[in-house]
Amino acid sequence: MTTPTPASGCSEPLRRLLLLALLATPLTGLADALYSFEDANGVVHFSDHPGADARYRKVWSTPRRAPAHAPRPAPAALRKHIEHSARLTGLDPALLQAVAQVESNLDPAARSPKGALGLMQLMPATAARYGVRNPLDPAANLLGGARYLSDLIRQFDGRLSLALAAYNAGEGAVLRHDGRIPPYAETQAYVPKVLARYAALRGR
Repeated sequence: MTTPTPASGCSEPLRRLLLLALLATPLTGLADALYSFEDANGVVHFSDHPGADARYRKVWSTPRRAPAHAPRPAPAALRKHIEHSARLTGLDPALLQAVAQVESNLDPAARSPKGALGLMQLMPATAARYGVRNPLDPAANLLGGARYLSDLIRQFDGRLSLALAAYNAGEGAVLRHDGRIPPYAETQAYVPKVLARYAALRGR
């Protein structure tokens, strides 16, 4: 649609329906915007390139999304611990960093109101289960979290979304909901956030 197009002989309701239909049509591959005006005879004209014709008014434009911010790289001091823990557990370092970023924003001293500690936000019982004596030690915390996540991935047959849901809500919660992501607002937001961060890190 590169030239003005009239909608002649249309009643007002029909012209409105035509406009709505045009606005509902996917135009992102054809034009960035759609313009319209109604002449003195009641004919509605549409164009995606009105030129200097001041009668046209924009009635639709392609939504513009703000560019996604790339996740910041882990500091070198943490990156070596991330890579070491990933290597010992067979995880992708980018996945481990994504979890740590979402859990604590890479803060080794992070403490949650629920009692989770450190980079991977280990609960005391989880830290004890994986032999993490000092959850605020970055190397120990990362390795404990990596071992836990690796076990969850195996438990849920490689289904990363379920493993992440279990990391956030506990494996019991996933099992109670028939192997689905539990319907908890925090967990429902957590899983796609980690996956998006993981994808962004892998694309670096």
